[in-house]
Amino acid sequence: MDFLNSLSLVGASEEITAVSRLILPALALVIVIRCAVSMLTGRGESEIWGYIALPNGAKCELVNWENIVGRGRSSDVTLGYKSVSRTHAALTRDDMGHWSVMDLGSKGGTRVRGREIDEPTALRSGDSVEFGGVSCTFVASTAKDERDRAKLRQRPGVRIRPGITLMMLTLFTLILGVQHTAAAGEELNVMVPVTFLALVAVFWGCYLITRALDRTGFELEILAFFLVSVGFSVCAGSDPEALFKELMCLAAGLVLYFVIGWYLRDLNRARRMRTPMAAVGLGLLIVNLLTAKSIFGAKNWLSIAGISFQPSEFVKICFIFTGAATLDRLFARRNLIAFVGFAAASVGCLAAMSDFGTAAVFFVTYIIIAFMRSGSFATVFLSVAGTGLGAFIVMTARPYVMRRFATWGHAWDFPQAGGFQQTRTMAGAASGGLFGLGGGRGWLHRVFAADTDMVFGVVCEELGLIMGILTVAAILIIAVFAIRSAGSARSSFYAIAASAAVTVMLTQLILNVFGSLDILPFTGVTFPLVSKGGSSLIATFGLLAFVKAADTRQNASFAIRAGRKRERRRPDREEAERE
Repeated sequence: MDFLNSLSLVGASEEITAVSRLILPALALVIVIRCAVSMLTGRGESEIWGYIALPNGAKCELVNWENIVGRGRSSDVTLGYKSVSRTHAALTRDDMGHWSVMDLGSKGGTRVRGREIDEPTALRSGDSVEFGGVSCTFVASTAKDERDRAKLRQRPGVRIRPGITLMMLTLFTLILGVQHTAAAGEELNVMVPVTFLALVAVFWGCYLITRALDRTGFELEILAFFLVSVGFSVCAGSDPEALFKELMCLAAGLVLYFVIGWYLRDLNRARRMRTPMAAVGLGLLIVNLLTAKSIFGAKNWLSIAGISFQPSEFVKICFIFTGAATLDRLFARRNLIAFVGFAAASVGCLAAMSDFGTAAVFFVTYIIIAFMRSGSFATVFLSVAGTGLGAFIVMTARPYVMRRFATWGHAWDFPQAGGFQQTRTMAGAASGGLFGLGGGRGWLHRVFAADTDMVFGVVCEELGLIMGILTVAAILIIAVFAIRSAGSARSSFYAIAASAAVTVMLTQLILNVFGSLDILPFTGVTFPLVSKGGSSLIATFGLLAFVKAADTRQNASFAIRAGRKRERRRPDREEAERE
């Protein structure tokens, strides 16, 4: 109590809550708007890695590391000659600047330096390449070209300083901590103020690391930390004893974030990991299925050495890693078949565990990954049809799943039965109004799973509808940013992985928010970074690493080597040859 009295919060509890509940939404709005403007404004910039000189003197720029050459409109390099097949050849580049060309079973064949090729063949700048008899010249960008173009590229953090936005987030987080400290009164758990102070230290530590890496883009991290602060506020009100565990999981998530970002620097290394990643993902699911005990109808928890976690959360990372690495080349049809089998096995294991919410997340992600690289509506249609049949069989075999659908849209008809959680969530969210009752002052957190499956209702009740909408907006901003970045991503690996990662987050968001409000069936999935749960927190930061890797703004992503370091590692071979 001496600690509490020294802060003079006992008598001022009501005043603190009244003032802070007005300040918090204003701060949150400014934070989200600043990040959105910095991430979503400006031109979409594609990098140029070389070009193909055509017989008529025209030049086709190579803006990707994997480029399909053909007559079809969907080709990256379109050659309007009848002798060229619709999908004729592939030009690929690795992260060290080496180029190669591969014929894709074209009718007219591909020749390099006058020789017919039937396997991937190395290309040098200035080489002659014939596609179906159409003679072209390949020219790769030099290191000097890349340096000159880099100077003209958009550099984040210049117009809207991330340091200022982070200061606002610091104030936001500290006010949340003060609000919960005041609301606790004599029952204060000292971990509440300590944890919010530690949160601020973690935020600034992460920022200093990125600055030390000469990276100026920090908006993605700020949005993630904003959601984390809201999530810790929920945890402080519902289960203060779990705050230390959540803090440790946040630290673990950030470590995973930087490790994945560093690992993705070498795409050849990343692609080689697709089989081990698939094996790890399936292994976790199978062990979970065989050994885990059923908890509230689902076998989605695994305990090792006294530590409980949800394997399915980490399998999401393996799933995306495997899908992006396997389907990074359109011409390897066997890769698509392999991934379809892997996806079917993963979703099947989740269905057998009765974790249908996560199974739905995996399935939607599979659809996005498969379509992005196959471009086949037939594949999507067959997958949806097969899943529909499987869902019918599951509902027939497991009647309680059907009961959930029977309750859907009729929660108020069963307020003490199937609609118990949804009706309480809607009532709690409505009671908070625009500005909320104040952190820790709600009643909804006393309902089972309120801080996980129904967390949107808790946020609206305690922090207000404005805050609830801003948490949703933060996820949407990240998703739009990832989609914009994918359009100019260096490699299809980055584009597919980033799109799949935000698909996971968006699907979870939709199922969590709409499910708790009875707009969609209640499936019990988490709200990314806001719901309490260490496994989800760690895994979501792993997903954010894929989004960060697709960011092509100058000095934005630590998954891309800085220009100076790349130049030291890769001398300008083309310039040396010309001299």
